[in-house]
Amino acid sequence: QVQLVESGGGLVQAGGSLRLSCAASGRTFSYAVGWFRQAPGREREFVAGIIWSTGWSNYADSVKGRFTISRDNAKNTVYLQMNSLKSEDTAVYCCAVTSSPSIQTSREGYDYWGQGTQVTVSS
Repeated sequence: QVQLVESGGGLVQAGGSLRLSCAASGRTFSYAVGWFRQAPGREREFVAGIIWSTGWSNYADSVKGRFTISRDNAKNTVYLQMNSLKSEDTAVYCCAVTSSPSIQTSREGYDYWGQGTQVTVSS
């Protein structure tokens, strides 16, 4: 079993920054971790992903250059550093894990999900 708990969300002014954390517990194996977000009235979308073992990452075009995903193996935690936040970044952000050796960009590709943390960017 893998359990994921997100934290770090909150209210921030446009142009500001937040760092989200995804703490993982349970069985350990090589997998990818992804961040997704869902805004009201919109479908859940892929934000960023990372291969746990190697640190290789991938980003959605909408956040590329602004967001950085990283992980701390010792803490079993994945981070999403969000800079230059825009109002359109407002969403519930969830982390998820997949046993796939590659980063999946659709929600169907993930096996376990956290409950999410709200990010609100004021304009």
